[in-house]
Amino acid sequence: MDSARGALAPEKADTIIDCYVDRREQVIALLQDLQAQYGYLPREALTQASQKLGLPLSQLFSVATFFQAFTLEAPGRHLLTVCQGTACHVRAGQRLVDVLEADYGLKPGQTSPDKRFTLETVNCLGCCAIGPVIVIDGKYETRVGPDKLARLLSACK
Repeated sequence: MDSARGALAPEKADTIIDCYVDRREQVIALLQDLQAQYGYLPREALTQASQKLGLPLSQLFSVATFFQAFTLEAPGRHLLTVCQGTACHVRAGQRLVDVLEADYGLKPGQTSPDKRFTLETVNCLGCCAIGPVIVIDGKYETRVGPDKLARLLSACK
């Protein structure tokens, strides 16, 4: 995530929120725009939206926590997506998740304590013939085992 995207500048949130002053019923679109700006939904931005639009903060949190597409935590510097589809599972894809938990203290849906990595799992990436697959910052890595995983993660600066 670049620093401009993640910076918590209140004026950036205001610009987005201003677009919804006359469209208060479009809470999901508002949250999508805020998350696109920051990479997650900062409490400060939700509070600004609540005050400016006259919506209860609890309503914004309710929507943000109901949909899996939203996150209230700042992501790590690197996004790791591990395929858990049948083909990857048969090829020991779960071992990748196990290694990430054991070696990096990282569980699916969480960010490592050092804020270096965020881990997500998906049901299928559509790369069944070349699994197990992990996507690191948008780059697909195939036939990944624990040793290759360690090399890939050590290259993430």
